Amino acid sequence: MSLSEIETRIDDATRKAGRAREDVTLIAVSKVQPDARVEAVLNEGHRVFGENRVQEAQGKWPGFAERFAGVELHLIGALQTNKARAAMELFDVIHTLDRPKLARTIARLAQEMGRCPDLFIQVDIGNEDQKAGIACDALDDFVTECRGLDLPIRGLMCIPPVDDDPSAHFETLAAMADRNGLDGLSMGMSADFEAAIAAGATHVRVGSAIFGARDYD
Repeated sequence: MSLSEIETRIDDATRKAGRAREDVTLIAVSKVQPDARVEAVLNEGHRVFGENRVQEAQGKWPGFAERFAGVELHLIGALQTNKARAAMELFDVIHTLDRPKLARTIARLAQEMGRCPDLFIQVDIGNEDQKAGIACDALDDFVTECRGLDLPIRGLMCIPPVDDDPSAHFETLAAMADRNGLDGLSMGMSADFEAAIAAGATHVRVGSAIFGARDYD
């Protein structure tokens, strides 16, 4: 697979869904990828990337951002409260706001820093104990709390259970977003982004299908 092939598949999926191509942002997930692979995608003109860990991004992206104008960086991995300041300094969008303590920390830091990344609330859409995310039945109150803190909530994010048909979960997340007056839907990865687009995804997170298998050694 390659960036151009993924772009073609997104074009096809948006057309089938009756949506405009510009309504869907492709986040190239570059976590644990060698710099050479990331640079190759940058050289193709892509500028929107996702990372899972603040520390890894700190070591990788300042250098790339100096060389390639217009880079937009998204945090798609869990965020510890003690890493919030570093994340807010580096990332343009954080997709993993998932608890009141983190919301309050980000709000306080935003006041100190005078800026705040756009935020997506991560929802534990499959009610899985091992996954991060706000519980489905706690979402509405959490959105209200975040708005009370003047946080820039852009939308919702989810990762469906591995063994489930993702389409139903994507549709559930879309309904939750609509109920809360949110337009952004961060959902869909390499194996299911077309189903996510059919359900209304505005951001899809694709890694291995663009870069190839990751090397975790």
